[in-house]
Amino acid sequence: MISLKKYLDAAPAVSSVEAEPEAVGALPATIAAYRSALFEIGGCSLEACPALGDGLKRGLGKLGERLSTDMSPEAISATDRGVQEQLQDWGKRTAVHYRQKTDEVKGLLIVMARTAESVGERDLRCAGQINEVTSRLEKIASLEDLCQIRASIERSAGELKGSVERMAAEGRAAIEHLRAEVSVYQARLEEAEEISSHDTLTGVRSRLYAECQLVRRIDAGASFCVVILDIDGFKRVNDEYGHLVGDELLKQFATELVSVCRSTDVIARWGGDEFLVLMDCSMQSANLQVDRVREWVCGKYKVQGSSRTIHLNISASIGLAKHIPGEPMKLVLDRADAAMYQNKATSRTASHDVRA
Repeated sequence: MISLKKYLDAAPAVSSVEAEPEAVGALPATIAAYRSALFEIGGCSLEACPALGDGLKRGLGKLGERLSTDMSPEAISATDRGVQEQLQDWGKRTAVHYRQKTDEVKGLLIVMARTAESVGERDLRCAGQINEVTSRLEKIASLEDLCQIRASIERSAGELKGSVERMAAEGRAAIEHLRAEVSVYQARLEEAEEISSHDTLTGVRSRLYAECQLVRRIDAGASFCVVILDIDGFKRVNDEYGHLVGDELLKQFATELVSVCRSTDVIARWGGDEFLVLMDCSMQSANLQVDRVREWVCGKYKVQGSSRTIHLNISASIGLAKHIPGEPMKLVLDRADAAMYQNKATSRTASHDVRA
């Protein structure tokens, strides 16, 4: 992460009387770019480590918000220190987190290896006891005294029965122990998979999950359509009201999108202010569904800011593409993305004509 303070120290002092007007005017743009970088780093941290990235994203967002109201050298220095501290702390905690996950997997492998080892030792021990009984039975075959034969057989049968019962009990105990250990690790893995399959901010599915679903349908030869939605003017919302307001808008938008889509649709946050909907239907049905989505999710939103309620009129550009059999995932996504940008360009032209 580039230090903002070091960058400004290397540039002409914008706070001095002799500072060039261009340097003074460049400061807000530099601060805005730095704040955007902090926001993007926070978003990347969510993808790198979903379990810990949300805390870093919120922390960097707060530091960036402070710079929007205070651009003094003291505030810049404090923000710079805060960013460095948060990144260092997040890096350490992330390393510990993944080291713990590695230890858990290693622990499961060790448990399985020890269980297999104990089963092997038990089988060898029981095999030795059975061999001993067999040898004893072979010896008594030559005896002529029926009483001795009977007594020897009874004793050998009792020992054999005891060996089999011990072997069964030890086997059940080993299996139960292994089953309990596997259940614990399975629960942890399912929890980790659940976290990675959802976007931590909006609660809808993650991009990774959506990509897996796309690949699964392509491999199965299924028929489906892809819809990409992009919130118009979202950057302006972040710039004017701050990233916390932008985050709240994303949450509300995702909630509205889930409420209008069908239970069989896969809804995911594709990145930033883009969402993806995966529909298992024909192009005709998908077009009807897109019309319902556009009517439902576009319109007035109320977002609570730090000091007041902000009223926003939100529109979205939507692109739709149907998967062609044999087509790779990238191509169908490119076609949906191109349709979305075409819709965005058309909307801008229409908006310009109205204003004119």
